[in-house]
Amino acid sequence: MINKTHNEDCLDTMARMNDNFIDLTVTSPPYDNLRDYKGYSFDFESIAKELYRVTKEGGVVVWIVGDATIKGSETGTSFKQALYFMACGFKLNDTMIWNKGSFSAVGALKARYAPVFEYMFIFTKGKAKSFNPIKDRPNKWAGEKRKHVMFRQKNGEIIKTSGSKINEFGQRFNIWNLPPAKNRDIKHPAIFPEQLANDHIISWSNENDIVYDPFMGSGTTAKMAIVNNRNYIGSEMSDEYCEIAENRINNLK
Repeated sequence: MINKTHNEDCLDTMARMNDNFIDLTVTSPPYDNLRDYKGYSFDFESIAKELYRVTKEGGVVVWIVGDATIKGSETGTSFKQALYFMACGFKLNDTMIWNKGSFSAVGALKARYAPVFEYMFIFTKGKAKSFNPIKDRPNKWAGEKRKHVMFRQKNGEIIKTSGSKINEFGQRFNIWNLPPAKNRDIKHPAIFPEQLANDHIISWSNENDIVYDPFMGSGTTAKMAIVNNRNYIGSEMSDEYCEIAENRINNLK
């Protein structure tokens, strides 16, 4: 089962998994019929319940999703799904934003601003067992020394400590600015950016962990799991997309 993309419904794949089996799920499901995914649909509520069952205690689900606008109103699908994950028992550890920038803009709209982002909901089963924060945000005062650091105690008392040298880079914030993938050689309607998958995998898992993608598509999650010395499991109903994923993986060998 491990290190394989299974050509089937993800519910069938997860049915063969033991409880508390997956360390990290990174996925971007098809939503609101915004793309043609070979006519396949998915049972979201059953998938959410199964993801809770198969996720390890302390495991993480990264669920990247957006909303369509229908008859002048955004669907709110993203929020409905987030609330359902929480009803299943997950904690909403963070609501992150993937800012795709002007590369994804559709131009001027008559009644609203053009959307250029998607939500990245970070769900945890209990407290996250792994968090390896990416530190690539340049510090303006790098190399200088803080005069002091103030801490307020529970009783209200303020303690002053000596300052420390400011590092060159600080921890990244929860809005990630990454353009959409542009590999036109991959015949998939919504390619997952490799950098996005990579950064979530290194943030929420460790080497030899199992990373799952229930909507594997073109295989980006699997590829970046391998690159970062993780195991992977994928589910994908389309024969064509499975072949694309396997070709990308085989090119790494």
